[in-house]
Amino acid sequence: MNPTAENGKRETVSLVVPVYNERGNIPLLVEALRAMRLPPPYELLEVLIVDDGSTDGTEEAVQAHLGALPGLRLIQLERNFGQTSALSAGFHFASGEIVVCLDGDLQNDPADIALLLGKLSEGHDVVSGWRKDRQDPWLRTQLSKVANYFIGRVTSLALHDYGCTLKAYRRKYLSKIHLYGEMHRFIPVYLRTVGARVCEIPVRHRPRSWGTSKYGFNRTFKVVLDLMVIHFLNKYSNRPIYLFGSAGFLSLAASFIFGFYALYLKFFDATDLIRTPLPSISLLSLFTGVLFILLGLLAEILMRVYYESQHKPTYLIRRILPEA
Repeated sequence: MNPTAENGKRETVSLVVPVYNERGNIPLLVEALRAMRLPPPYELLEVLIVDDGSTDGTEEAVQAHLGALPGLRLIQLERNFGQTSALSAGFHFASGEIVVCLDGDLQNDPADIALLLGKLSEGHDVVSGWRKDRQDPWLRTQLSKVANYFIGRVTSLALHDYGCTLKAYRRKYLSKIHLYGEMHRFIPVYLRTVGARVCEIPVRHRPRSWGTSKYGFNRTFKVVLDLMVIHFLNKYSNRPIYLFGSAGFLSLAASFIFGFYALYLKFFDATDLIRTPLPSISLLSLFTGVLFILLGLLAEILMRVYYESQHKPTYLIRRILPEA
């Protein structure tokens, strides 16, 4: 159980809603949030709607409802930066102890936020929504299943639905990460690396009632590239020399194997070295191995500069007993 819940202390919740060209959904979203009820000990502190450079009048629609919800604020970005940047802006301005993310298209039901908070009360730090009965085109749904399986295998965090925006986080963990590219879907992976306890629960999913989806197949390639970055950061961010050094030693080993085999052919098979590519391959492997090791040393220096210049620890403390 969550110690805070046991002590009866209320926990504040910040709701971050990224929107892009969702003018028609704003009135419906506000009405749904007004009807939402959070379970104790959680209390809604603020609703941060982040307008990611909309051009259809979304800004005016949000402004017309600023007084409809307590703590409703509009954060308008200069242009369309993408969902990851919009969420990052919302995280920056959120002041609640719990941060919940929700898409503005109302395909996720805001009433399910109570389910996520209930799982947080059980002692989890990150609760991710799973659109188990997804109401999207068949092809998109199947591709998403394949992508989620692949991501789970690479990251060793088996979630059914990385792409679901409906997630709840303890804010102390969000303050430890910086988001780039399309990496918002990998936030649970990021947070698990610093010790967050992650779980997943099924949530409802509804057909879009207004507007069109902003997701296209072009994001697939971006996700693959971001997944490569995540895999590197997940396994080698603290000690990159292990990755580059291992590759370097393998390359050096290959260099010696090719070199000795070339000498064997020279002295025992009377094969002229100029007639075989083995000496060239051996030298290339030698240079490549040395280069990998030097890159590993350089990466080690860069990572230490990164942590020390920001006074950023390589750990995160859960709690200290007895408490002060």
